[in-house]
Amino acid sequence: MKPEQIYHELIALAEKFDITVSEQNFRSTGMKATSGYCIVKGQKRFIMDNNLKIHLKIDALAACLNQLPHEDVYIIPALREVLDRAG
Repeated sequence: MKPEQIYHELIALAEKFDITVSEQNFRSTGMKATSGYCIVKGQKRFIMDNNLKIHLKIDALAACLNQLPHEDVYIIPALREVLDRAG
């Protein structure tokens, strides 16, 4: 799978857990910020720095999703490998 496909599959998996993934420009904030999971007004969100390279986006999102109970959710084998490496 191409990295872009993996990233979009990870976003789809996040949505199965009711996590909204959004990309923001962290450079415009003027503060050092990192991508990560948070809850905003009761909604689960993963806010991604849109300036990151695709492999870093995959790593960050996979690390977050790997911590969730995903054993009972169907995940395509290529994506499962990404999650296993993140753990």
